[in-house]
Amino acid sequence: MPVKPHSKDLSSLFTEATKCRRNSPLKSLLKYMQADPSLLSLGAGLPHPDTFPFISVTATVAEAGKSAVDATARHDDVSINARGPTAATEGLERFLQYGNGRGMPSYAKFAQEHTERVHSPIYDDWDVVVSAGNTDAFVKALMLFCQSGDTLIVDEWTYPAIIETVGPMNIGLAPVQMDGEGIVPAALDALCSNWSTAKGADAPRPRVAYMIPTAQNPTGATMSMQRKQAIYAVAKKHDLVIIEDDPYYYLQFGDYRPADETADPEDRYNDLPGVTGLIPSLLSMDTDGRVIRLDSFSKILAPGLRCGWITAPKYMTDKIQFHNETSVQQPAGLSQAIVSKLVNESWGHEGWERHLVQIQRDYAMRRDRFVELCLKHLKGKVEFTVPSAGMFLWFRVLLSEEMQDRDGAMQEVFESMIANHVLLVPGYMFSPLGATPEVLSRPFVRAAFSYTSVDDFETAITRLAKALEPFTAG
Repeated sequence: MPVKPHSKDLSSLFTEATKCRRNSPLKSLLKYMQADPSLLSLGAGLPHPDTFPFISVTATVAEAGKSAVDATARHDDVSINARGPTAATEGLERFLQYGNGRGMPSYAKFAQEHTERVHSPIYDDWDVVVSAGNTDAFVKALMLFCQSGDTLIVDEWTYPAIIETVGPMNIGLAPVQMDGEGIVPAALDALCSNWSTAKGADAPRPRVAYMIPTAQNPTGATMSMQRKQAIYAVAKKHDLVIIEDDPYYYLQFGDYRPADETADPEDRYNDLPGVTGLIPSLLSMDTDGRVIRLDSFSKILAPGLRCGWITAPKYMTDKIQFHNETSVQQPAGLSQAIVSKLVNESWGHEGWERHLVQIQRDYAMRRDRFVELCLKHLKGKVEFTVPSAGMFLWFRVLLSEEMQDRDGAMQEVFESMIANHVLLVPGYMFSPLGATPEVLSRPFVRAAFSYTSVDDFETAITRLAKALEPFTAG
């Protein structure tokens, strides 16, 4: 097996706060208790497990690769007992106890094994650290390299939580032009190359670029491998760190499949990518260790679990661990217990990957039905690119000439949608520039096909068509 290179040391880009982060003194003592079962600790201020009223926790789950609402699915009980560690997972008393900021070993081990199977990082000192979902992970990754007065590079349309997070931190946003695959490499290169000219020689140059490369929120854009390679080349040129926020990575499902009444509906979805056919991640092509990858169970198990993980060079994940130990500590023990037991014992890697295919199938069927109805009812009213992944369609409303020149037209469109009992998200909410008059006039709205019942799709889209009618030529 070839020897992997070591990551490039980017610690010179750390903020002063990051450079000062150290392991929690009390948490550092846990390693002695975990390494020596015969050790009698009179130092740990931990509650005694006998005081925990939980004897066992059981979750009933569908078999791997089956929907929970499938009447033919076999259901399994995932049980974690208070005094019942197994070869693969800890006992409930461990999951419910304090721990360090790296997460429970069995949970973190699965995340590491899965990352190796799917992404196979090409430098040798990568590691994972747990997160309480990707929003928490983003904050931890951002604060490694950005502080008050710095600037974060983002897409020209981006996830609103990012905008709201950095604002109070006095971190600026530098939006970059997008196309159907996300950030345009030449635009990113131009922004970085001309930074000192545009902002002044003393302006701190951006050190971090944030992007959602798969099923971008809100536009639904997915980067091809070639686009990712071009983005990575620009990052290397300008010594940028990339935060690869990829919660929709496993919701890739390919091209739109029009309905065919002569075909078995199940046959339309025999070519789903699973995990072997996914577009390679930025992490998988990272030679330097400049990609911080954020993964989450939110879109592929349940968001309320608040479970995820971060992959990066170990000297970075160590700093995030130390940050965890002074904030969330780690995801809730019950959530880690259920996830760890499910993926390590009930399903295993093979079962987990069958589950991901089922999720892809569910969202592909939703996307195809939604697009079919949009093409039927919204012709002449909106334009959109059919997404190959994720949960969203990004509509450009085809305003009539009269409405294009009318101030507040898009606010009127929104009010018309509400009056017609259908809700889409106005485009300005995704703009890093804020609700400026220019942004407010741009005719974009985001539609999600992920939540509303498929049976209600046609009702929702016909309501949208009625709402748009006074404002469009179609």
